[in-house]
Amino acid sequence: MKHHLESLLRQAVAGLQAGGVLPDGPLPSFEIERTRTKEHGDFASNIALAHAKTARAKPRELAERLIRALPASAHVAKVEIAGPGFINFFLSPAAYHDVVREVLARRDGFGRSNAGAGKRVQVEFVSANPTGPLHVGHGRGAAYGATVANLLEAGGFAVHREYYINDAGRQMDILATSVWLRYLELCGEKFAFPANGYKGDYVYDIAATLHRESGDAYRRAAADVFAEVPPDEAEGGDKERHIDALIERAKASLGADDYRRVFDLGLTVILDDIRQDLEEFGVVYDEWYSERALVETGAADRVIERLQQSGHTYGKDGALWFRSTDYGDEKDRVLVRENGQKTYFAHDIAYHVNKMERGFTRVIDIWGADHHGYVPRVKAALAAVGDDPGKLDVLLVQFAVLYRGGEKVQMSTRSGEFVTLRELRREVGNDAARFFYVLRKCEQHMDFDLDLARSQSADNPVYYVQYAHARVRSVFKQLKEKGLAHDAANGERHLHLLTETHEQALIGRLARYPEVVETAALAHEPHQLAHFLRELAYDFHTYYNSHTFLVDAPELRDARLVLVEATRQVIANGLRLLGVSAPETM
Repeated sequence: MKHHLESLLRQAVAGLQAGGVLPDGPLPSFEIERTRTKEHGDFASNIALAHAKTARAKPRELAERLIRALPASAHVAKVEIAGPGFINFFLSPAAYHDVVREVLARRDGFGRSNAGAGKRVQVEFVSANPTGPLHVGHGRGAAYGATVANLLEAGGFAVHREYYINDAGRQMDILATSVWLRYLELCGEKFAFPANGYKGDYVYDIAATLHRESGDAYRRAAADVFAEVPPDEAEGGDKERHIDALIERAKASLGADDYRRVFDLGLTVILDDIRQDLEEFGVVYDEWYSERALVETGAADRVIERLQQSGHTYGKDGALWFRSTDYGDEKDRVLVRENGQKTYFAHDIAYHVNKMERGFTRVIDIWGADHHGYVPRVKAALAAVGDDPGKLDVLLVQFAVLYRGGEKVQMSTRSGEFVTLRELRREVGNDAARFFYVLRKCEQHMDFDLDLARSQSADNPVYYVQYAHARVRSVFKQLKEKGLAHDAANGERHLHLLTETHEQALIGRLARYPEVVETAALAHEPHQLAHFLRELAYDFHTYYNSHTFLVDAPELRDARLVLVEATRQVIANGLRLLGVSAPETM
């Protein structure tokens, strides 16, 4: 409806331009918003205020001219001027009745638009290091990223969903070394496991697979492995130096080929688990992009060379630095360490340059909130190599905190004491997890109440919305059981019979759905859709509890059934965008 009113106003402006009231040329931007109170109509526009200076007229005078130039529309019952020059539109009942008809005509397509005009957008999300199973924090990023992608797609954008595999770098070396050390324990070697190693049960499982498949082929004496290695923190040493020394000892002891086999086993097992976990969660990617590929293809080297040639680097203390402070960063950043190894940041620059080279109109990165300081340096690097940092949007997702029985559930990835996404899904189900994860803005902290998510009550928002969908199905089941007929076309012809307050409220809510989808897509705010569905479910349940649908009068019965079927369709469409099922029965 907003697009319809915008079209009417643009036609009015064109008429005033043709009459010399307004100069030719593109229109200044103007807004059409829903009014807060019914006495001000359904929609209001500030177009007269926006154009007044150009027209050299007072806003109210211009508003009057615009109203006189408006084309007739069956959807507009009345137009008024309010305040300093706002134009208020009062919609006709036919406008709302047409919404119901449109829902039933477009079905799954209702709410989808072409606002994005097919522009290519890449959404990269989750991208967790493949050093362990996904935990509940990753789950929030997965639900949020998948829903943002769904919304953008519904808004007419060509969306490319991508997972960046951090399969090169220190954390993966720590994982490979942890697997090898657990393998040595299975071979009978005795030693103190490093404080900074990965300790989860999954590391034991991978080590057991290695031992089962290779026997003692990779066994080395613990005394040789730990000889002259700097002490761990338990002995008063530095745990970082200790694990780094063990990584180098693993590489030297095993040799390049055998170390790569251990490394790849850990990577493959965990990455396969992540992929399966996400697919079961309804999160599917168009591409899994390897960090290691950036190294092996020389992409990182080429980006560093571009930065050097453009004078944005300098050497200090044996390392190569990027002058990120020239672009507002708080300090310069290392690209190549003194030992010749490229930093994760260098690889990340190469990855983002690669994204730009692939021709995306916009690139959206969804990161954990702990990466907030990383944003300016990535944008700085893009600017330094000549790309447009304005094409990159970084959305930060706060961690989710689990509560069970009113008690906070602790988790820590390195120690292995964490709640995995898979465990959460098993406890509350995919639907509750997907819905709860997007109930708040991504930058807001989230308390996830496990007991509420499992409950079958009106307090549980996902249950409340799904129950509305199932209730509509039950109405049609009762219709069949009573042997009553239903003529949808007859119902659409008699929508004017729906004059009850609850019916008007429900129809008005349905009319908002396309706006909510488009706004949520452009603002990257799935919570807008989640809250809309809860409000729609409330309107339906209130209507259901106040009125009988299967009345004797066929015209009214058909009209009410058409309305509730349209409601069910909108609920199903919205739940689909959230990645939540729409059950037939509950």
